Amino acid sequence: MIRKIGLSILDFLLFSNFFIAICAVAQGLVTYHLLKAKPSEHVLAFLFFSTLLIYNLAVLLSKPKAPQNSPFKRVRWIFAHHRLTISTTLISALCLIPLGLLYLSFESKLLMVFVGLLSVAYNIPFLSLNQKKIGLRNIPGIKLFLIAFVWASSCVLLPIVELESLHQIQVPLSETVLLVAKRFLFICAITVPFDIRDLFQDKLYELKTIPVILGEKKAWIFCQALLAIYLLLLVLFTKDINLDVIGLTLTVLLTGWLIFKSNFKRNEYYYFFYLDGTMLLQYLILVACSWIPIS
Repeated sequence: MIRKIGLSILDFLLFSNFFIAICAVAQGLVTYHLLKAKPSEHVLAFLFFSTLLIYNLAVLLSKPKAPQNSPFKRVRWIFAHHRLTISTTLISALCLIPLGLLYLSFESKLLMVFVGLLSVAYNIPFLSLNQKKIGLRNIPGIKLFLIAFVWASSCVLLPIVELESLHQIQVPLSETVLLVAKRFLFICAITVPFDIRDLFQDKLYELKTIPVILGEKKAWIFCQALLAIYLLLLVLFTKDINLDVIGLTLTVLLTGWLIFKSNFKRNEYYYFFYLDGTMLLQYLILVACSWIPIS
C-alpha cells in the first residue's frame, strides 16, 4: 500500500513535468551559487513555470494516435490525466505573463522571447523539407544542441543578464562564456541517453538524432567525451581547487557513471528521475560542499 502511494506520487512528479521544472530551478540556483550572488525569486519562478509550460506543450503537440497503447508509461499517464496537463499548462502561461512583464528587465525579456520562440519552433512544424512539414527537432543533428542551448540560455544567461541589469554584479564575458559552455556540455551529456533509448522510435519517425547518426556505441562514447571536456574546462580555467570545483567534479563523475549504467532495459524512472535528477543533485552537492568547514 505504501509502495503504491509512493509510486503514484513519483509518477505525478515525473510525468506531470513538475520534477523537470524543479530541476530548472536547481540549475538556476547553481548559477547564482557559482557567482556568489543572491538568487532572484522572480527569475527562479520564471524558470519553473516556463519549463513546465514548454515541456507540457511538447507533450501535447506530439500526442500519438492511441496514447493509451503507447509503450511508454509517461505517455499513457499524461493522456490519462489530460485535463491536469491542460490545467497546469494554462496556469503556467498565466503565471509567466506578470513575471515576464513586471519583474524581468528589458534585456531579460528579449532573451526569453528568443529562447521561447526557439522552444516552440522545436515542436511546431513550420519548415518544409522534401514536401513535408517539420519542426526544428527534425533537422538532422540539431535536436540535442537546441535543447542544451535553451537550457544553458535559461539557467545561466537569464540570471546573469538579470543580475547585471540590476547592477548587482558584473560578470566578465570570458566567465559568462565558460559558464554557458560547461552547462551546455552537461545538458548535452544527460540528454543523449534519452535519444539512445528512443533510437528505434526516432528512426521510425525519421528524426536524425545523434544516436541515429553515430550509432549506439559511438553515442555512448560521445556522452563521456562531453563530460571529459567539461572536466577539462573546469580544471584548466580554475585558478585554485575550491569546494565548488570538488562538488562539480563529483557531479560529473556520478553523471558519467549513471550514463554508463543506462541501457534499453532500464525503465523510465531511471531516465526521468536519475538522469534528469543530476541537475538537481548538482545544486545539492554544491550546497553540501559549502557546509564543509575549511581550516
